[in-house]
Amino acid sequence: MVRMILVSLVAFLFFAGCANAPVTGRSQMILIGADQETALGLSESENILSQSKLTTNKTLAARVENIGKKIVAVSEEAKQYEWSFYVIEEDVLNAFALPGGKVFFYTGILKLMANDDQIATVMGHEIGHVLARHGAERMSQQMATNLGGQILSTALNIPAGQQGIFEMVYGTASNYGVILPFSRKHETESDIIGVNLMFKAGYDPNEAVAFWEKMSSAKSGAASPEFLSTHPADSTRIADIKNYIKTLKK
Repeated sequence: MVRMILVSLVAFLFFAGCANAPVTGRSQMILIGADQETALGLSESENILSQSKLTTNKTLAARVENIGKKIVAVSEEAKQYEWSFYVIEEDVLNAFALPGGKVFFYTGILKLMANDDQIATVMGHEIGHVLARHGAERMSQQMATNLGGQILSTALNIPAGQQGIFEMVYGTASNYGVILPFSRKHETESDIIGVNLMFKAGYDPNEAVAFWEKMSSAKSGAASPEFLSTHPADSTRIADIKNYIKTLKK
């Protein structure tokens, strides 16, 4: 009886949460409501802003904001969000976006960008995460993974005294077999969405290749094997972007 209930619950969750990512059309299982996702993003954004120093370079901030606005303007999906673009004064090679449309760039990564097209590369990538609702999808996937563990434990009749070992093994297998590959898929998808958006907004998609090649050279230390990483290998990412650019209509 317990097994039947759990299996029925999984089926319900799957069919109740079906969605499709923009541009790629990939089927998604999203169990988190858009309003809840946006509220979480807004809360985290306020927390980050309270702890970070924004740049005083108004020209740089306006440049980033202008590029962001140009990119969201070419996306129908973007119209449902209230977008804000921030530049944090810190020498970090990173940028990120939160659910609901809050995008953050560090001055460190902006120093690496040779032109607006390269800023648009990362801007499009981060906006892609928001449009594809990757945050909600990751939370949904974690929920499904946890539920899968309960189902498997019940199906195998794991004794109470061995639950700890089972959870450790299941957690490790889920991480390397499901969660990390899922994360890499999101990164690749955001690259594709981002290149699509920057191209529509009038930016040169070939600069995406130039930027990621530069980013690869700027990283210090040996890279982790791809199967251990949340991101695809630099060579894989660049090859995928090159292949997608070939499909764009000039």
